[in-house]
Amino acid sequence: MTELNSKYTDFEGLRQQAVALRREGLSLRQIRDRLKIFNNEILSLLVQGEPPPEWTKRPNAKDDLRAKARELRLRGLTYDQIELELGCSKSSISLWVRDLPKPEPRYTEEELRDRMNAGLARVRAAQDEERQETKRLAREEVGTLTDRELFLAGVALYWAEGSKDKTYRRTEVLQFINSDPNVIKIYLRWLKLLGVTRERMRLRVSIHETADIPGAEAFWADLAGVDVAALQKTTLKKHNPKTKRKNTADTYRGCLIIYVTKSADLYRRMEGAWYGIVLGAESTA
Repeated sequence: MTELNSKYTDFEGLRQQAVALRREGLSLRQIRDRLKIFNNEILSLLVQGEPPPEWTKRPNAKDDLRAKARELRLRGLTYDQIELELGCSKSSISLWVRDLPKPEPRYTEEELRDRMNAGLARVRAAQDEERQETKRLAREEVGTLTDRELFLAGVALYWAEGSKDKTYRRTEVLQFINSDPNVIKIYLRWLKLLGVTRERMRLRVSIHETADIPGAEAFWADLAGVDVAALQKTTLKKHNPKTKRKNTADTYRGCLIIYVTKSADLYRRMEGAWYGIVLGAESTA
């Protein structure tokens, strides 16, 4: 204070004046100009302990956000909800409202679980709708098949699912087995295109011995357009008690085996056409 007194001999008098001016609502700049005190350090000492007037305080841009955050918290909103509402960080929200009581949960655990399940159901329904729409558009894009397209589709289908001739076992005959009704429909339509009559077909059901055998026989006979009596004796698959069957639903009807008599020439045409498809696909590369 010695140094200050040497320059400002009446420091206490200046301080009294500065405090009075401060309490009147003057800013530091106004006090400086009024008392001709141009040393900022001394000016600060003269008004030390006196709060600045409200009008000199710089407004805080976050004051409104803070007030709104506290209001929302008191209304029971979570940090995440307040963050979404105001667009500010969760860390700021925590600082602003941490002195406020934690709101009671809006939902019980059971209600939360029900809401979650309902949300999942809506998502899955939307996903299923999208899948079905994709399938519908693809189905409509195919349109009506020409005889050539059906022939090629039948060849590929047979090569994937039908019995094939082997070098170690000559079986040049059309024999096809499948459990998918639509696959069987396409195959029967393909045989009709090749001129195969129903009289040349031998139809037989292959099914697990514990399944609904009469129901399966009636189903496949109806799909093939024949009487149940026209089917050959059903082949029964034995059940291993150590294994658990998975195909126990009501839609399980086993497989239908379709054997075509006197079909060696048709088999050779089919195999030749298959390799024609292979070569044709390679040529487009």
